[in-house]
Amino acid sequence: MPEGTDFLYPFIEGDERDAGSLLLDLARSAAGKHELSLALRTAVMASAGETLAAAAEAMAEAFAADGRLFSFGNGGSATDAASLAALFARPPSGKALPACCLADDPAVLTALANDVGFDLVFSRQLIAHATAGDIAVGISTSGGSRNVLGAFAEARRRGLVTVGLAGYDGGEMAMSADVEHCLVVPSDSVHRVQEVQASLAFALWEAVQARLGHDRG
Repeated sequence: MPEGTDFLYPFIEGDERDAGSLLLDLARSAAGKHELSLALRTAVMASAGETLAAAAEAMAEAFAADGRLFSFGNGGSATDAASLAALFARPPSGKALPACCLADDPAVLTALANDVGFDLVFSRQLIAHATAGDIAVGISTSGGSRNVLGAFAEARRRGLVTVGLAGYDGGEMAMSADVEHCLVVPSDSVHRVQEVQASLAFALWEAVQARLGHDRG
């Protein structure tokens, strides 16, 4: 008998009488989503080439001058920001570069959210830790997260390189003068946006490593 799917989709399995047909439909759905994600990634990588190259060049120059990377985002974007920081700080190959995620410490986040407000949880950390020549990478699927935009404003005031990753049409992030390099994934699906943003983050890392003379191989 085919393996049941009640552990994943109990609300579907409860009314389903043909498990084989259900599993086939689920497999087709997964394959279709993969094709959509691949097509979107290919299109974004082609259209964002110049912006990505400019961002990588600015980041490489900052790292070469002892700059540090600070990443941030909310929800799933916080996880992506943490993954990006880990990729730079603990890479599978090449040179380890100083990077940290401002969403990583729950004590700091909750203290700032409680004392000064959630809109300031990232900007206040930049005030405490960042200096001119560092790098701020903010991630938002909507491009409109208030604390991300506030952090970019603070980063620009302090002379940081600013790189944004957004979805949909880029939102306020794409229009902000505080974001020097904005990479937009034009999709209204949060899932597809975050999948392609992960690819963009990896492409940024590869490009920075290449510019610093530390190719993956």
